[in-house]
Amino acid sequence: MSYGERRFGGGGGGGRFGGGNFGPKPVEVGKEYDVQITETSRKGDGIARVQGFVIFVKDGKVGQTSKIKVTNVGARFATAELVQQ
Repeated sequence: MSYGERRFGGGGGGGRFGGGNFGPKPVEVGKEYDVQITETSRKGDGIARVQGFVIFVKDGKVGQTSKIKVTNVGARFATAELVQQ
């Protein structure tokens, strides 16, 4: 054990056995949000974020500011479609 390392108490992080629930999500299925597409995914979809939460936007293009509708929310990311461009 090195100086400053703590080996007592729970230590957190969840890992494989943490249940996969990462707390409340900042988006909900069926709701619309105004976002800016900042990146492109490997599959070609746009990537936006709401309070740091990743949203894959079908047909979204980098630099685009759009209204999206969330279609699915998972533990680590959501998917959405464009409502207006």
